[in-house]
This record gives sequence, structure tokens and C-alpha cells, in this order.
Amino acid sequence: MERDSTVRRIRAQQNQQKQPDCGDEAAALNGLRSRKHKPEVSAGLLGESSAVLLLLGFVCLLWLLVLLSLQQLIISSPGLFNALRARKHLERITSVGPRTVGSPENEIMTVNYLLDQIEQIRTESQTGPHSITVDVQRPTGSFSIDFLGGFTSYYDRVTNIAVKLEPKTTAQHFMLANCHFDSVANSLGASDDAVSCSVMLEVLHSLANLSTPLKHGIIFLFNGAEENILQASHGFITQHPWAQQVRAFVNLEAAGVGGKEVVFQTGPENPWLVQAYVRAAVHPFASVVGQEVFQSGVIPSDTDFRIYRDFGKIPGIDLAFIENGFIYHTKYDTPERIHTDSIQRAGDNILSVLKHLVMSDELADSSAYRHGNMVFFDLLGVTVVAYPARVGTIINYMAAVATVIYLGKKCMLTSNAGGRYMRDLACAACVAVLSWFVALLTVLIVALLVTLAGRSMFWYSHFYAAVCLYGSAAVGKILLIHTLAKNLYYGGVSGVDLSERFFDVSLLLWCCALLFLTQRGLCSAYVPMMMVVFPLASKLLLTKHFRARGASLQYSVLYLTGLAVPYVHIMFLIWVVFEIFTPILGRSGTEIPPDVVLASLITLATVILSSYFMHFIYLTCSTRRILAGLGSVFVLMFVLVCCGLFFPYSADPSSPRPKRIFVQHSTRVLHALDGAVERSDSGLWINSLDYSGMQHITPHIPQINDSIRSRCSEQLPYCGFPWFLPVKSLVKKNWYLPAPEVSPEAPLQFRLLSRQDTEWGTVKMSFEAKGPSHMSLYLRPHAGASLMGWSFGDGTPRFDLSGEYFVFYSHGLDAPAWSFWLEIQPHESSDVPPDEGLISLAVSSHYFFGPDRHSEQLESLLKRFPAWAFPSSWVSTYHMYRY
Repeated sequence: MERDSTVRRIRAQQNQQKQPDCGDEAAALNGLRSRKHKPEVSAGLLGESSAVLLLLGFVCLLWLLVLLSLQQLIISSPGLFNALRARKHLERITSVGPRTVGSPENEIMTVNYLLDQIEQIRTESQTGPHSITVDVQRPTGSFSIDFLGGFTSYYDRVTNIAVKLEPKTTAQHFMLANCHFDSVANSLGASDDAVSCSVMLEVLHSLANLSTPLKHGIIFLFNGAEENILQASHGFITQHPWAQQVRAFVNLEAAGVGGKEVVFQTGPENPWLVQAYVRAAVHPFASVVGQEVFQSGVIPSDTDFRIYRDFGKIPGIDLAFIENGFIYHTKYDTPERIHTDSIQRAGDNILSVLKHLVMSDELADSSAYRHGNMVFFDLLGVTVVAYPARVGTIINYMAAVATVIYLGKKCMLTSNAGGRYMRDLACAACVAVLSWFVALLTVLIVALLVTLAGRSMFWYSHFYAAVCLYGSAAVGKILLIHTLAKNLYYGGVSGVDLSERFFDVSLLLWCCALLFLTQRGLCSAYVPMMMVVFPLASKLLLTKHFRARGASLQYSVLYLTGLAVPYVHIMFLIWVVFEIFTPILGRSGTEIPPDVVLASLITLATVILSSYFMHFIYLTCSTRRILAGLGSVFVLMFVLVCCGLFFPYSADPSSPRPKRIFVQHSTRVLHALDGAVERSDSGLWINSLDYSGMQHITPHIPQINDSIRSRCSEQLPYCGFPWFLPVKSLVKKNWYLPAPEVSPEAPLQFRLLSRQDTEWGTVKMSFEAKGPSHMSLYLRPHAGASLMGWSFGDGTPRFDLSGEYFVFYSHGLDAPAWSFWLEIQPHESSDVPPDEGLISLAVSSHYFFGPDRHSEQLESLLKRFPAWAFPSSWVSTYHMYRY
């Protein structure tokens, strides 16, 4: 090792005339070093400007490639799918307005339009080799789900339109294609999910008119109750007779508006589905990383994929639009925001994949092909790489072995040199990890300062401002730690030797990540595998050149070229992460500081991208001007952010970034044990779905301020407020502005039908509720009592959320009164006074549409909200009873 270093220094001195001058910094540093160390020469090192231009140009070029690939929706189309006809369907479906379950728009107008179009397709294809059968299903049922902490869902007469396309000789095995035509209140739901139903109508038209009969059949399910947390899909897969013939499914969803639809879930453990997508998709776009992130639960969303997987036990593919999630579930989700090329792209893919699957042998016996997961990932939208997870495991371990051999050779020197190398490698790894830790700590401190200054979410409409602020802090700290280590700790060590050492550190750390993910059985391990294989291969090919000439321009370009493939893919994944999570942070509640989350993500991206750039830090003769530049950018951005230059929200029609607010005009009535009214009040209950609360609203509407902040009444079920979904742990800051009582045309009718003591010591109570299409039931057993059973799901109460139970209810048209029963176990030693009863039960009624939708007071308030605020609004009531 010593001899090798000496040779390098002699060669460096011989080539000194050809290398860039490091300036006065090297001379100053030499004066600080110990006399027993020879001064380091600048031979084989890069100039500061050259290093900056190389790395910045490399990153910008790859980022430009990623953005160009994302904007290129279609290169060519086979022309079998008619996007213009699908767009007409989209415009007609959304023209009726928001389509909430139980509304005439959803249950009558949209259903009639879909049935009319399906009938036209059936008539047109009558002479062909296929038959079309239509069934309108209106199921009733209930189930429990662990979404949003867990709750129980009950639905009554929601709507499904099932269309069976099969050869006239009939079929025994079917693919299921699923979309939903309902929408959330206050949104046209063009992307979520009217465009998918429009695509499915046109796919049905194309397949029905094929001259060659399909081998298997397809069931097109237009479900009308997905936004009510997956109710209609549960009704189909658990109750419809056709469900028994379904072997696999394709689900079309949206988490954004337009762009490319990405495959983000497959399986479980049915690799033939991924292989079919890879072979058949005209414009493939898929990522197993998205699948594992989504299934980890960190994204507060879910799709019908879960229902078909968990209740139907069938495998499938989940596709979704993910771009521009800022306007997802808002009034801005309109047809004109969806590019026709996006429709064409989705239609080409769905048509080709379905056609391939129904002509395949695997569909007839899908269980026989269930043998583990698949690794799959997209390369700039050009192609999808896919291979079985077990093959991936072998590749991963081979990459790890290659790393061990590479590093092991350096340890297999003389005992002294080998031991010194291992010690130096360990110290260098500690320096790298320390730099990452200090960078994260610094960025988190900055994020907290920004939050405390009241400038949280400044990046919501100015994302690159966050990159400049948090990114410059992270890069600056990493660079500073390495510069200090280079100048103070590694004073007498050649920069070329240090660069080699820190390349080995990067390789070692990525290898550790590779082994960890592989041991956990995660398919995402292919990412560190790429970050091991490509850099290692390029480094081995350039070893002779590097030892002979050091960090020449040729070496630097070739080294970065070897990093291009893994880095461009990682940049694509970074884009996906920020494209998904940045909008989500605008609706993640009032308890999670979003700047801390975003700053952590930016730091993580910086750490990942800088891993193999550490090599260049030690090949650069100086970093003084780089640090000064990063410090200047950070200080400037921090001052601008704290001065409030970057407003979080935007009402720009071309790129809106709305603030999400829920406003409910509500009347609350609390009943005593004998049913008499104890007290009541009315008001406008206001919730902010992001961390900034009302700080930006108060200047426009002074009445909404901290003086009317509401407090959770712990003795009342769900704090005594009409929660639509169980998110009170995420949205704890809310406001209650007194207002006149509401008078809905269909007020809640709730009564106790019977109460009886059972022979095993429990109390069974039966109830009946009659009200609007959406109601929420909250149950809170009193101290000493426990809920033993109920009429929902499998009869076992689930998801006790801090001593409370949440039941979500919805119904379609002409539904009867909602009847249910509860079984309570009193506690013999209970200290609860007899007049308190066994259980508190509250029912909230939510009125979305028709004359009940808004009151005069609510309309007056909504008109005063600024243009960049999007207040979802409706009328609700809250009735609490004790029994």
C-alpha cells in the first residue's frame, strides 16, 4: 500500500505541469501540516470550476432526460383505440356535475348514460363473434377495513353496472376490468375516475367488434361507490354470481390529473400478470418501488385493488394517473385538464393488455402460475425490465459477492497493509455517515425554524425554492464535513488515494443496503443492485487510466458515464416520490409539520445522489468557492422565505395550488338517557386539511381566528363533531363559528327498536336510522362496559380507536331504513352511575346535494373565501344518545 502511494505521488509530480493549479489554498494548508508529512501536490486533481461544471452538468442533463421522457406521452399508437370518442364519453359523464353516491346525478343520470352507450355497443356488435350481457347490481353489505386507522363500512343498494363480454360459444374464465363513475362531493371527478370509465367504454367497443373471437371473457365493472371507501367493489366481488368466474383483474384509478398512468401494484405473487403487461403494453410505465411504498401504508389512500385482493383472493394490476395531485379531489379536476394523448396512451395500454390476457393460457388456471413476486421497473418510458424475484435475489447476491471480492483484494495485502486498509475504510465510512447525519440534522433545524416563523408550506406552489433552501443546506453540510476531514484529518494523504477510498465506502454502503433489502424480501433491492453493479464495472474498467493520469477530464467523463444508467433511474424515482408526496402534504392534516417531511425527503435524495460524488470531493483541489456559493444560496433563500416572498397557494387557472378546507354547517343535539334534549347548538365547523390552519384565511375572514378554535369534548363520541371519516387524530385543529340552526328537508330519524337482557348477561339493543345517503355512526362504551358484538361485518367489533368505534354508512336510491343491533357487556364492578347508561352513540348526517346542500349562512361564508382556497362544503347534523 505504501509503495503504491509513493509511485502515485512520483507520477503526480511528473505530470504536475499538466494539471490545474489549485491556487493558494494548497500552500496555506501545507503550512498547517506536520513537518513529517510531505506537501501534497495538485497533480491528478480537478480544478474547482471543472468539478462543479462536470457534476452540475451531469445532474442537469439526466434530470432533463427524465422530464422529457415524462412529457412524451405517446411516441406512436397502433390506432385501435379511439381517444376522441373516449373524450366525448368523459365530457358527457362529467357534464352532470359531482356524482356522490345516492344523488340523482350518480344513480340515474350517469347510470342511464352508461347503459345507453353499452346498449349501442351491443347493438353494433350483434353480428360479430361476441355476446354482451348487462346486469345492474344494487348490493347491500358491510365489512371492516384497516384504512385510516380502521373502521367498519356499511352500504345499502349502491350501484354496479357489470358488462360481460364473451365469445358466443360462452367462456368459463374471465378478466375483470374495473373503474368507478362516482366522485367526491364538490368535484367533477374527471380523472378520478370518469376518464377511466370513458376508456373502458371505448375498450369495450373495440373488443366487441373484433372479427376474431376471444379465448376467454371480460367483465367490465362500472362501479358506483368507490369514493365511499371501496363499497361497490366489495358488493360485486362478494355477492355477484359472475365474480366466481373472475381469475384476474385490472383496476383503473387516479391519484392525480392526466399524464402517464403507472402500474404501481401487481399480484400478489402472480408474476405472469407483470409479464403480460411487459409484453403487451404499447406504452409501458411501471415501478415495483411504487408498489412497495404504496403497500407500506405511508400514502393515505387506497383503491379497489385491496378489495379484490383481500376479499376476492384474485390477483390483479393497479394503474393510476399520478401527475398534478394538487387538484385531485378538487373542483379543478375537469375534462379539459386531461390531455387527449393521456387518454390515447391509457386506452392503448388497457386494450392491448386485456386482449393479451384473454387470449392467454395462464388466465384459465392463474393459481398454477402463482410462484412469487416480480421485480419490474421502467427505463424512461422506453421499456419495462421485469424478472422473477428469485432471479433478482441471485443477481443481488452475485453483486454483493463481486463487491466483497473487490474490497477483499485490497485487504489481502500484507497483514499490516490489509489491516490498515480495513481501518481506513471504516474511518472513511464513519466520515460519510457523519456527513449525512449532520446534513439531516441541519436541514431539520432549518425546517423547524421555517415552521416556527409561520412560513410553512412556502414550497407548495414554489417547489424549486425548497430544493434551493433545503438542498443547498444538505449539500453544503456534506461538502463541509468532507472538506474538514480532507484538510484536518487526512492532511498528508494523497487526494487520489482518498478519492479511491471514498469510492470504496460508497460501494460498501450500497452493498449493505442491497443485502438488507434482499434479506427483507423486498423487490426494491434492484435499486442498490444497480448502484453497485454499474459503478463497480466502470471503476474496474477505468482503474489503469486512473492510476496513470488521476482525475483527468477523460476519466471524469467516463466515470460519470458509468453512473448514468443507475442515476437516471434514481432521478426518475425521486421525481415519482416528490410528484406523489408534495401534493399529499397539502392534505395530510394539522399535526404533521410538512416542512420536516419535505426537508427529510430532499436530504434523502441529496444523500443518495451524492454517494458516488464523494469520489470527486477528494479529487477537487479546493472547495472554498463551492461552499461560499452554497452558503450564499442558502442565506438568500432563507431570508426570502422568512420574509414571506413565497406564498403557499395559487389560484392560477393554468396551475392551481388550492388550500383544502372542509366547512360544514352543522347542528348538534345531545340527548339524555331518557331521550330528552339536554342541549343543542349550531355553527359552521371548519377544518383545514393542511398544517397552516387558518393563518392565511383570517386576513380575508377575520371572524375565523383562534378565538373560535374548538376543543375536543372527550366525553362525547368523536369529540362531539360530525366527522365524515375517522381522521380526528390527523386533523386536530378546527374552528366552530356560531350560526343559525340548519333545517334539512330529510332530517335524521333515529330510534331504539328494542332492548333485552340476554341469558349470558349481555344487553342487546336494536336501532333504526333513516336519513340522507351518507351517515357516520360513532360508538363509545362507557367505563366498565364493552362492545361484544354487532350486526356489521362478521359480527365481531373491530378497530377500537382509543375506546371508540367508527361505522361509515351510505345508500343508493330507494333504500329502506338502516337497521342494526349492538350487544353490550356491562361490568359488574363498574363505577359508572346508573343514570349514565352503558354506551354513548352518535349519528352524523351529511347532506351533499339538492336543496339541503348549502344554507344561506354557508353560502355567505363561502363567497368570502379567497380564490386560492378550495372549501369542500355541506350541511350536517350530529345527534348523540345515551343508552
